[in-house]
Amino acid sequence: MKLICIGRNYTDHIKELKNEKPADPVVFLKPDTSILLKKQPFFIPDFSDDVHHEVEVLVKINKVGKHIDKKFAHKYYDEIGLGIDFTARDLQAQLKAKGLPWEKAKAFDGAAVIGKWLPKSKFQNINNINFSLKKNEEVVQSGNTELMLWKIDELIEYVSKYFTLKIGDIIFTGTPAGVGKVFAEDQLKGYLEDVEMFSIKIK
Repeated sequence: MKLICIGRNYTDHIKELKNEKPADPVVFLKPDTSILLKKQPFFIPDFSDDVHHEVEVLVKINKVGKHIDKKFAHKYYDEIGLGIDFTARDLQAQLKAKGLPWEKAKAFDGAAVIGKWLPKSKFQNINNINFSLKKNEEVVQSGNTELMLWKIDELIEYVSKYFTLKIGDIIFTGTPAGVGKVFAEDQLKGYLEDVEMFSIKIK
């Protein structure tokens, strides 16, 4: 099982971090050890003073595929979820400044929250799904899959050029604007439309 993450897929978030708009999807991986165990709190790692939340719509792959054409991509998933890509922003900035990979800032233990899954059939249009993140009951991030630069089926087509997709693989589709620092005792809750998908305590 692998976690395939997409960066810079929402224009407002690109502007927020003062990044350039990419010509192609930005892709990086997280190992399965980065998955936060169910019902466990997220512990801020001792190597970072600036861990940010990034809420993202997730897609779970349901069959093996490679070089998948966009028009067939919808056959490769039947569940939609929500999660968090925790990012050690200070460490990421240091690594980027040196032209080094980001993995230490993105793929550390517990850096991937995976919430509940809902059947794709629950949504009239997967390219028009509202999602949000509340921190201590205040909405801090909100987005809609309509605003993705590359929609879900386009991401599957693109990613499958490089990586064989296997059953159980999860694609993190990118985060909207509003990312921010987490602090001990924060409570994070994620929603797809009006359905609570996860609730995480920060330690």
